[in-house]
Amino acid sequence: MPKHTPVTRRLPEETLGQRIARLRAGRGWTQQQLAERIAASRVAVSHFEMGLAVPSERTIVLLAGLFRVEPHALIAETQYPEAKADKLPAIAPRYSEVELQLALLDRDQHWAAQVGAGSAQIEREWRPRLEALLANASDLEERRLLEAALAQL
Repeated sequence: MPKHTPVTRRLPEETLGQRIARLRAGRGWTQQQLAERIAASRVAVSHFEMGLAVPSERTIVLLAGLFRVEPHALIAETQYPEAKADKLPAIAPRYSEVELQLALLDRDQHWAAQVGAGSAQIEREWRPRLEALLANASDLEERRLLEAALAQL
């Protein structure tokens, strides 16, 4: 009778929780700051990082966008449930509305400088937009970026 070698599943080198903690720390964010960005509690983030809870598909997409990776790359080689992984989109939005608007402002300012257009028109168009974004921004980093952009107009 031949001997059978048991099939063992290789454990991941990094758990999903460890990966989330590493990526969060790499951005210089506290658990509370990450929690605010994904509309979760600090305790939920702590539980994800310690492996006590599994993030939902929605949360994985939000985390992937914040960390600028694709959802499947975020969970790759972890023990994230296959049934949940199958529901993940191929890509995730990587930029917030504030980041998009600031990039568009930068583009407009660059264009105005090249064609010699006055900055008064850009200020008239952009100041109300930036003020509206600032009024609705809850993320401290985004608020700081908006305040800096308004100061430069």
